[in-house]
Amino acid sequence: MLPYLPQRAPFVMVQTLEQCDATSATTQFLVPEGNILVAEGLFTEPGLVENIAQTAAAHMGYICRQENKPVPVGFIGAVQQLKIARLPKAGELLTTTITVKNQIFNATIVEGTISIQEAVIASCEMRIFTAG
Repeated sequence: MLPYLPQRAPFVMVQTLEQCDATSATTQFLVPEGNILVAEGLFTEPGLVENIAQTAAAHMGYICRQENKPVPVGFIGAVQQLKIARLPKAGELLTTTITVKNQIFNATIVEGTISIQEAVIASCEMRIFTAG
């Protein structure tokens, strides 16, 4: 995962890129007990948002690597329609999928969902801006 992400430990919130194509990507993340965004045994709201953002970053990084382009650094510009059904426990496996809804110049809008055993626990729409 690290070649596709600008983040480094302890702030990496995805572990494997399971699927990636031109408009979508799926990652997995087994929430570790000692994760910086785990509190009282639960992966917190900022962790869920960052997990979706890093799935989007992995998507962009993978596509750029396939095209022999440099991997850009992205910034969350806005999070909308955030819905959290429950916080995952440390030790649970998150499957996160993003779908690119629109991309104009250096702005990308993605829809992200996080599931545990096929039950959606969180979702949002996110605007991401890339530098350069």
